Amino acid sequence: MEFYHGQETLTVIQWVLRAITAFLFLLFAAKMMGQRSIAQLRLLDFIVAISIGNIIAHPLSDEKIGIKGTLVTMSAFVVLYIFGVMLSMKWQRFRNWVEPSPYPVIKNGQVIDKNLIKARISIDFLLSELRKGQIDGIEKVSLALWEPGGAISFFLSPQHQTVTPADLSLPTKPFSFQKTVIKEGKVDVNELNNLDKDEIWLKNKIKSTYNVEVKDILLATVDNTENVKIFLYQ
Repeated sequence: MEFYHGQETLTVIQWVLRAITAFLFLLFAAKMMGQRSIAQLRLLDFIVAISIGNIIAHPLSDEKIGIKGTLVTMSAFVVLYIFGVMLSMKWQRFRNWVEPSPYPVIKNGQVIDKNLIKARISIDFLLSELRKGQIDGIEKVSLALWEPGGAISFFLSPQHQTVTPADLSLPTKPFSFQKTVIKEGKVDVNELNNLDKDEIWLKNKIKSTYNVEVKDILLATVDNTENVKIFLYQ
């Protein structure tokens, strides 16, 4: 366990052990902090991500710095992060401070320049986000909100929204979500169990419809009507 402590020199194996220890710890820390810290960087997420990255970098590049203290410090940051998230869920004032309510940057086709300054974004950034949303004109936007996570939510004016079957009073089919039952030539038994089916049913269905083997299938899905759709290796 010498690689935990600071030394004048480290062997190659000790460097590798430090890297493995840090990697496993970061995986554990990310799991503890939850998917939110990966999916979006809000104030708490940003602080922890920057701090942990800076802390872990030093013992992985300087043999004189032990990794034990680093792991303890990072553990403290993870605990503080989880505490901060829980506090923001329970205490309204703290939540409003770390995750403020969204505010408009476009309203009724007009840019609110004072809120652009508040969000610290330029008109060029706003136009770029419009293009990403495939919106070709500010005048088509009824409302655009600057979100706490740094994204912009756009809501088109009713006259520019896509017509739906409900608008035309057209009949629609029930929603059908396709479940993946084969992936890369392997059957997902758990998914089949959720569908109250087994491998025999799936193989018979594939054989009667496509006449191929499971090992030749890259992806296979089943919809609510028990129709199987397959994609073969090319």
